[in-house]
Amino acid sequence: MTRLRTKLAAATALALSLAAAPAFAQDAAADDSQQIVVTGKAMIGDFGVDLTSRDLSVKPGDDFEKYASGSWIAATEIPADRPSVGSFYNLSEEIQANVQKLIQQAPAGTKYGALYNAFMDEAAVERAGLKPLMADLAEVRAISDKSEFARYMGSTTYRFGGSMFGPGVYADTDNPDMNVLWFGTSGLGLPQKDYYFKSDYAKQRAAYQDYIERTMKTLGKADPKGAASRIMAFETYLASLSWDAAQQRDIGLINNPMSTAELEAYAPGVDWDAFFAGARIPDQKRMIVNDNTAVKAFAALYEKTDLETLKLWQELNVTAQATPYLPQAMVDSRFAFTSTLSGVSQQRPRWKRAVDLVNGSLGEMVGQAYVAEYFPQVAKQRMDDLVKNLKLAMGDRIRANDWMSPPTKAAALEKLNRMEVMVGHPDEWRDYSGLSVNPGSLYSSAAAATRFNAEYGMSDLGQPVDRKKWAMVPQTVNAYNGGLENKMVFPAGILQPPFFDAYADPAVNYGAIGVVIGHEISHGFDDQGRKIDATGAVRDWWTPEDAARFEAEAKKFGAQYAAFEVVPGSFINPDLTMGENIADLAGVMIAHDAYKKSLEGKEAPVIAGLTGDQRFFLAYAQVWKAKAREDALRSQVTTDPHSPARYRTIAPLRNVDAWYEAFGVTPDNAMYIAPENRVRIW
Repeated sequence: MTRLRTKLAAATALALSLAAAPAFAQDAAADDSQQIVVTGKAMIGDFGVDLTSRDLSVKPGDDFEKYASGSWIAATEIPADRPSVGSFYNLSEEIQANVQKLIQQAPAGTKYGALYNAFMDEAAVERAGLKPLMADLAEVRAISDKSEFARYMGSTTYRFGGSMFGPGVYADTDNPDMNVLWFGTSGLGLPQKDYYFKSDYAKQRAAYQDYIERTMKTLGKADPKGAASRIMAFETYLASLSWDAAQQRDIGLINNPMSTAELEAYAPGVDWDAFFAGARIPDQKRMIVNDNTAVKAFAALYEKTDLETLKLWQELNVTAQATPYLPQAMVDSRFAFTSTLSGVSQQRPRWKRAVDLVNGSLGEMVGQAYVAEYFPQVAKQRMDDLVKNLKLAMGDRIRANDWMSPPTKAAALEKLNRMEVMVGHPDEWRDYSGLSVNPGSLYSSAAAATRFNAEYGMSDLGQPVDRKKWAMVPQTVNAYNGGLENKMVFPAGILQPPFFDAYADPAVNYGAIGVVIGHEISHGFDDQGRKIDATGAVRDWWTPEDAARFEAEAKKFGAQYAAFEVVPGSFINPDLTMGENIADLAGVMIAHDAYKKSLEGKEAPVIAGLTGDQRFFLAYAQVWKAKAREDALRSQVTTDPHSPARYRTIAPLRNVDAWYEAFGVTPDNAMYIAPENRVRIW
């Protein structure tokens, strides 16, 4: 079950939701400070912000995260089975419990109920032992030459196993109305190339090698230590040839069209006919080869590597991917390694892992039940209205931009106007009738789901792009900008507190979900989105002068982030996080504009001694309220295009004039940046 590591426009780890007018009543005893009473019942506090989370001993201008959430951070312990905790985690936990309830209440014979029950039947899993795994490994052990092995790697598109190369189907960079094959490298067991070389990750490397050795011993290898060393050496070589994470998000670098014949000539060393036959992919006149120089280098390494090492590596990959569906001893062995990546000390409860399997395998089927039970359709209309308001605010910012020329502004406005919005759930639900679930066999059921969903994805190859398809299921606490599809998607799971509350103060709704709506809109105009036009085609639609001005401001912004040491020795990589950082800043700016416009020239009331702008920025900060383990933060800095939550709170605000005004921030405050040094991108 290979994964394409360089998928364009992956779903962002940012959230959106909807807004509605709360019920307020003027306090009869109100004085000139306009104190009011909220008569509605907000889910959080009296009006949507948790005032008890604040640490009032901290000045807002010195550390706004601690001012907004410091008491909560000090009092909160991270659960032993979690790498982090915070607003996203709390809502995810609630949704997971609701999904479990739906699954357990499902009528007899429901597929997602059967899959859940198969996972929860530990006794049956223990009785089956390693027998189903050994049947798969027998195929690997029977491979007699490199052509057969290449065919097997291709087949892992639909089954447990690993490949040095990963195919996927996405919109064409030239013709975004048609799907083409995207192709890149794969095959690392550690999260990213730096884990194989940097001293920061010595503990994780050692844990990984120990895990490989334990696995080889369990599989009956005569020299498990030697086998582990061979596998680790092979992967380390792969890592040395791999692109880094920042390169893999650059659309200008990964947009490398080739035909199958051109790939064969460019990257000899692999029997590509066999590989693509295994993946059931016919000859392609055009595919997008992402990390092309790495593909070439991987192919050369493949030719040099002995078959026995490749087979050992493949046995490890099959076993690792199958482990969640194997006896507890295998699960424990893998957890002893993966826990070092995040710093957790306990495995998540089995029922939560079972829900994860259901969501990943039958996500829209159980999502349909979730939407029917938990998503009011009125929220869909209100969300549409809010997004419309934020798009109008973005349009105003584009028109008022003083560094962008008229032709670029016109193209930007066209892209904004054509940006589609999808809220809550897909208009049409997926058909899962072709998937068979055996409640008596977790392994075979999981394997069937892997195959079914991979075939679903590959079925789009050579077909027109269906922009109504979703890359997330409705119960997801997340949202995304669709990149080449020029669309935004907001699942039902995120459309609730703390991101939206019908009884919350409007300033809170704009500061929470309004900001993240603006974030998703602005992804169409970040350092990569600006290279994609209104149709979704990859095209430079900026004048050279506009691009130079944009890049100068982006570089200035990146320098601010590069100074943040997240954990000892690990700093934010602005090249990796630039798109998300720009979207965070733009999201605040756009949402604040929209909030001010919603007041129609009137002053916002004061609530609990806080002005409207103060409530707006507090809501923003508390959306990113979080606490994370050091190992998890170190991993995030290395692999994730999103900055850690603390810096998503404080870094954008240092460039927002309205925040300075709201809290009286002055040059003697730690977060202060002089006006002439503040970044002005959107």
